[in-house]
Amino acid sequence: MDLVIGPLDLSTHVDEALAVQAVAFGLGQDEVAVRRHIVLRHMTYPGARALGATAGRHLVGFVYGMPNDRAHWWSTVVEPYLRAQGTDAWLDDAFVITELHVHPDYQNRGIGRALITTLTDAATQPRSILSAVDTDSPARGLYRSLGYQDLARQVHFPSAPKPYAVMGAPLPLRRR
Repeated sequence: MDLVIGPLDLSTHVDEALAVQAVAFGLGQDEVAVRRHIVLRHMTYPGARALGATAGRHLVGFVYGMPNDRAHWWSTVVEPYLRAQGTDAWLDDAFVITELHVHPDYQNRGIGRALITTLTDAATQPRSILSAVDTDSPARGLYRSLGYQDLARQVHFPSAPKPYAVMGAPLPLRRR
């Protein structure tokens, strides 16, 4: 497999990235349209960075994140759940993994692991946080193998049908 992981101009390649996310996460056209605006807004935030995984000339995976800001929407939603668990300090001086998706045809090949570790290796923050659907899934297994631990579970985001878990890990992430 001729796979390259490198910087991704996510604002320019937002439609390609969201096509990967739609297949990987099962999103419909309406959800993709909403997320398009969110991704474009996120990429204007200070310190936001993205990486892509390409096979040939096709984007098959991507990750993006940014330094956390308690004023951002995601933080305002998760903060009460973290506070209830005594883990809200994780919101300070943390790098947030906003999205990580790999096309199903390319999953289980270490692409997600390479994307997230490469992105977080460049972070200046001492820790990373993220949210993932609160089920026993391959994604949660990957995050646990990298050192992420549950900080809060059964987190409900407006309009999300399933609850999420917020996870955190010290940086650098654990290697195999």
